[in-house]
Formats: sequence, C-alpha cells, structure tokens
Amino acid sequence: MAAWDAYYRNEDDEVEQEEGEESAGDYKYSGRDSLVFLVDASKEMFVKGEDGEPSNFDMTMQCVRSVYTSKIISSDKDLVALVFYGTEQSKNPRNSFKHVYVYHDLDSPGARRVQDIDSLRGEKGAQLAAETMGSGETSLGDALWCCSNLYSDIKLRLSHKRLMIFTCRDNPHGRDGTRDRQARTKAADLKETGVVIDLMHLTKPGGFDVSLFFCDIVSPPEDDGELGLQLEPCGKLEDLQKRVRAKEMKKRAQSRLTFSMGEGMNVAVGVYVLARTATKPPAVRLYRETNEPVRTKTRLFHTQNGSLLLPSDTKRAQVYGNKQIVMEKDEVDEIKKFDDPGLVLMGFKPMDRLKLHHHIRPALFVYPEEDQVTGNSCVFTALLQKCSEKNVFALCKYTARRNTPPRFVALVPQREVLDGQVQAVPPGFHAISLPYADDIRTLDVHECPTASDEQVQKMKEIVHKLRFKYRSDAFENPVLQQHYRNLEALALDMLAPEPIEDFTMPKVQMMDERLGRLVQEFKDLVYPADYNPEGKTAVKRKPAEAGGGADKKPKVEISEDELRAHVQKGTLGKLTVPVLKDACKQFGVRTTGTKKQELIDALIAQLST
Repeated sequence: MAAWDAYYRNEDDEVEQEEGEESAGDYKYSGRDSLVFLVDASKEMFVKGEDGEPSNFDMTMQCVRSVYTSKIISSDKDLVALVFYGTEQSKNPRNSFKHVYVYHDLDSPGARRVQDIDSLRGEKGAQLAAETMGSGETSLGDALWCCSNLYSDIKLRLSHKRLMIFTCRDNPHGRDGTRDRQARTKAADLKETGVVIDLMHLTKPGGFDVSLFFCDIVSPPEDDGELGLQLEPCGKLEDLQKRVRAKEMKKRAQSRLTFSMGEGMNVAVGVYVLARTATKPPAVRLYRETNEPVRTKTRLFHTQNGSLLLPSDTKRAQVYGNKQIVMEKDEVDEIKKFDDPGLVLMGFKPMDRLKLHHHIRPALFVYPEEDQVTGNSCVFTALLQKCSEKNVFALCKYTARRNTPPRFVALVPQREVLDGQVQAVPPGFHAISLPYADDIRTLDVHECPTASDEQVQKMKEIVHKLRFKYRSDAFENPVLQQHYRNLEALALDMLAPEPIEDFTMPKVQMMDERLGRLVQEFKDLVYPADYNPEGKTAVKRKPAEAGGGADKKPKVEISEDELRAHVQKGTLGKLTVPVLKDACKQFGVRTTGTKKQELIDALIAQLST
C-alpha cells in the first residue's frame, strides 16, 4: 500500500513537509491555504459614510473578523495574516520597512486574534488604531515586499497563496512614479511565486478609478469562473463580505483520476465534492494536569504471558460456516484491492432510466484537469455536448481509492449557464452513485383508503398556496450554528452567545393567512363530523363476565412429579418466573430473592433431598 499516497490524499489530511520536499507520484497534494489581508490605514479609510454608515476601515475589520471566525470553523489549519500599510508606526520582522505594520503574522486563526480584531472596530477601535499605528506615508511596494517575506518565512507546504488589498484610494502614491514602479515590480514578483493578488476597493468621493494604478497590480482571473478585477467598488458590508468570501474560498479537487473512455483514450479529471454533511468537530482529549493534547496508541498483548505482540505476530481471520478462515496481512491487502483508482466508461443509457431512488449518496462533480494532460478539455467537452444533445448519461465504473470497492456511477451532463458575464452553472458531469442489487430493498406496501377526487383537488389547492422557492444554501443548520456560537462565546469571554435565527421553523402565521378556510374545508371532507383529532379517547375496559371485576389469568399449577422430572432433566429453566414462584409457595420453599436463577436453585436444593 506504499503507492497509495501517490494516487490520493484527502484535502483534510495534514502532512507537514519541509520546504523544497516534493511529493511522489503523478497526482497533486493540496497543502494549507494562506490568506494575507493588506489594509490601507490612511486617514481617508476612517471617514464615516453618509447617514451613519460605518467607515471603510470599520467595514474592513468586520469583514476580516468574519473570515477569521469562518476559518476557525471550516478550516482551522489554514494560515491568515493582517498587515496595515500607510501607517505612521512600523512593526515588521527586523523593522526593514517603514510605514508597514504587521498586526498578525501568517499563522492559524484563534480566539485571541478575533479579540484583537474586535478591539479595532467602532469609534474606540478607530482611536486605538490611531494611537497604535497612526497614519503616515504610503509605499505599497514596501508593503508587498513585507508580505512576500511573510510567505517565505513559512516552512509548511502552501497549496494556495492569496493577498487581498483593502483601500479607498485609487492612486495611493499621488504623482510619485518611482513608488508606482516599485509597487508594480514587487507585485509581478509575487505573482511569479504563485501569490494571487486581489483588490477589494471601497467607495470614495468622486468614484474609484481602477485604471489609474491597480489594474497593473492585481492578478488575472484563475479560471473562466472568475471575473477578476471588479470595476465597481464595495459600498456596503454585505457586498464586501460576499466578494471576499467568493475570492478566499479555493476550489480544490478531492482527487485527480484517469477517465478511461476506451483503449488508448484517457482523460485526466478532477473529482469535486459539492455537498458534504457538516458535523460538529470531534472532541480533543487533553491531559488533566496541563491541558495538553494526548495521543491514543493501541498495543496488542498476548493473553497468556502478557508479552507485546508485533504486527508480524498477528493474523486476520473471518468466521464462515462455523469455521475460522485465517489470512495473512498481504492476502487481506490483496483482497481489498479491486482496481486502480479511476473512471472507466461502460456505456450509455437514456436519462429516463435514471430514477430518483437511485441517488444513494451526495453526487460528485467531475471536471477536466487541463494542466495534467493538454487537450483534456476538448475531449471532455465533446463528450459533454453529445451526452446533453442525445439526452443520455454515461455509465462508468468508479474506483475512488486503491483499497475501496468499485461502484457504478451515472455521469449526468450539465451544460454551462451564464448570468450575464457571471458563470452561474459550470459545465461538467454529476457523478451519481448507483445502487447494487444487494442495496435495493423490497417493501411490502399496505393498502390504504383511496382519496376521492374532491379531496385530492382540495389538497392541490393547499399545496399551491404553500409553494415557495427552496434553496438549500438559504438554510443553516441551527444545531451547528448554536454550537459554534457557544464555543465562540466561551473562547472570546462573552457574557452570552449571540442569538441565532432558526430558519427551519415554519412561519405558522403566514401559512394560516395564505390558507384561510382551505384547512377547515379539507378537514370537513376527510374527517367525520364528530371527529376531534386533538381529543384523547379513553380506552374502555371490557366488563368481566362474572363478579364484575377484571379478567385474571388462570394460575398454572404444576404437580410435584412434574417438578421432580424437570429437576432430573435440568429443564427448570424452561418454566416461567410466575410458575416457579407458585411452585415455591406450593412446596413451602423459602427463597432469598426473586430472580429466576435463585428460584431454580432453591427448588433444586429442596427437591434433591
């Protein structure tokens, strides 16, 4: 299994490698993501907006805080930094650059950093920023150079490096051409090292002209799905947060595999996870004395002499037909391996053969990897167009890893959809996992009363009134949100967690207003006139035929000969507890308890004498 790492690495697995160490194999390994916020600290950033709107600096700090908290929840291993430029004070490694203040080094986000950002928000935050950093001259070239040093000081493997510039000045150096050239040169150097530079420009009086300076600083779009440089500035916090969130989330493939379409026709594709169940993070075990994380290690010992067993001392066994089948580790590994990871085209089927109940797990998304093999996109696009035109899906055998069994998947084509200039839906195939014959269950459907046409028509009216446009991304899991709010409150020493809004709760008042009399009309059609669905009907007891009392179960008496026969055969355990108790009372046997075994022991002791 040594070659497994060369084929697949989960994006959530963390492997720290020294700088310069290459990963073996043909497939990429995604390391940590990194994000540097480069924020303008000039006086223009602290000017409040109209009608009580927050300042550009305050909006930026709220946006940075939002990214910090989301990183803590979703990807706490990523690295984030906060750097201010245009400051009066200087604080950076070795203080090599003037008017650059490194507020947070490139490191994982934490509760302390969120508290630092909170201290910079509002009017008090503006005062603290003025006292701590101040506003001075601007040299964007020095700031970019300082950010480059932050990246070079990191010894971990970084899969994606992004730099976001927040400013409301479209010409930060005025008419100083020397500083403009220095900034352009340093931006080009950063882009050559793989750093993606984005501009989050904010509103300013007279408008923000990107063409004056920043059009030469920012990076071009990484793929067709990105717009690159936005011409319109952000005037509201929601717009700024949406733009930052869209930029800072990097699309990473779960795996990169070979799509075999026939002999000599292979295409490199990336498999992406579009939906995954969000769960609470697992609890971390800590040592009670020092609160340091502890590691769990498993050791195997001999049951008779207590000696430590090595992996070579153990074997695997499976019981089949009351017989123990023993196998070596190499045999087990060979059994687990079915095929090399990849997609193999089996054929095509019409779309009407794919049923809704065939979706047994969330679908994956398959997209070509052009950087692996040149010409992938052409072949992939041709297949996508033909499947879409003929309304068929591709039936493939999908092996995710070397040690996982293969599964049939249906590749459903999806054509590209544009909303103006924005790509609303990307082109590609949805890989829908299909069930095996062993997975299909046959249910016994009970016959139910058939509704009348009038009842069906009335229910159609109710359904029509309650229809709404459902979007899964508009509903957050209230349990998870409350869990993270509680953790945030504890970590940040808040008096109480921030309240959440549970969007899963039905809007009863609005539903009642929409339905009106329809509900009562439907009840009148379905239920009888005297039916009360909210009332509880008491269960009547049947009167006893004699004596007026409740029926009692007749006593089961057993003779002494039958009891002695049970003792001799050892079958007293087949008798019930009430029968054993009656037998003890019948023969005057005293017992110390009421358990079945105690009653049997007492009867055996009495009748064996």
